[in-house]
Amino acid sequence: MFDHALTEEQKLLRDAAREFAIKRLYPNAEAFDKAERLPDDLLSELATLGYFGLTIPEEYGGMGLDAMAYALILEEFARACAGLAITLSVHNSLVAGAVRRYGTDDQKRRFLPRLASGEIGAYALTEPDAGTDAGAVRTSARPAGDHYILNGAKAFVTSADYVKMYLVFVSTDLNRGSHGLSALMVERATAGLEVGKPERKLGIKCSDTRAVAFVDSPVPKDNRLSAEGDGFKIALAQLDHGRLGVAIQALGIGEAAFAEARKYAKQRHQFGRPIAEFQAVAFKLADMKLKLDATRLLIDRAIQKLMAGERITLAVAEAKLFASETANWVANEAVQIHGGYGYMKDYPVERYFRDARVTEIYEGTSEAQRIVISRAVLSEE
Repeated sequence: MFDHALTEEQKLLRDAAREFAIKRLYPNAEAFDKAERLPDDLLSELATLGYFGLTIPEEYGGMGLDAMAYALILEEFARACAGLAITLSVHNSLVAGAVRRYGTDDQKRRFLPRLASGEIGAYALTEPDAGTDAGAVRTSARPAGDHYILNGAKAFVTSADYVKMYLVFVSTDLNRGSHGLSALMVERATAGLEVGKPERKLGIKCSDTRAVAFVDSPVPKDNRLSAEGDGFKIALAQLDHGRLGVAIQALGIGEAAFAEARKYAKQRHQFGRPIAEFQAVAFKLADMKLKLDATRLLIDRAIQKLMAGERITLAVAEAKLFASETANWVANEAVQIHGGYGYMKDYPVERYFRDARVTEIYEGTSEAQRIVISRAVLSEE
């Protein structure tokens, strides 16, 4: 993710995303936050430009980008509007990625062109009583001829009201715990599918988040990805990719907060000179830069492993943990540098501070990442 290591195509894609962000996102991000919704015309524009098909193969109407190009684009959007970034990340990495990796040829033909065209997908795993413990999923899928009948509820579904289809994790055998999970592609128009009211959130407010319920909802069996009982395996594998997306999102938020803090420190005068000249402030900026560069290196390592076809669970856990904690620390320091003004909505660091917080929670909490890392440490000889 450092310039010297990028191809010309990757740089062009990054620059195009940056130009779009400067034109359409930075000037409007505060309005999106206030409205607590992304405007339909923006989503349509993103679809026309191909951003909902970033990692979908060209044969299915996508851009077919590699992981590095995808990360560069996502970072540019995250700097400008974190809520939009997570919308694109969930759609591309969790939903489209699952169909691409686990779908049959027929399923790829049915779903990927639609996803690439901008029919947004949502990932429905979490439940009121099943968060980090994905094996506790209770939404049931009872077989009935060539369909399953779904009953249950999902919580905190990103983009729930924007979408045309959901990747839903259900239990096809409640007696088998995590071994009884299966993954189904469920159409928004499915009978008995009910979308709840928008959640009232601290940050990333323009990212739509709602509960989704199923009441005797029929879903064709040929919408199941892989075999019955493979849902837990699919969920864990996809969360590796989703966590990488959150790490990139966190880096973008941190970079944006750092840029605002540096600009303000140069402009704000106290005692006859810019506050950037005071060591207390200058050292804050130095530490921000240091931690953000370290974050970028961890993310870059995870991307390189992904592109090489290596297992990424540990690398992604480290990148996600460090990136999310860095984003929160940098945003906090940015507010501190702004002083009282940093607490006001007139300055974007107030929003970055709120947006950063969730990166330590969703797609696996910081505590969950430490479990992954500590297990790897203790298994080493």
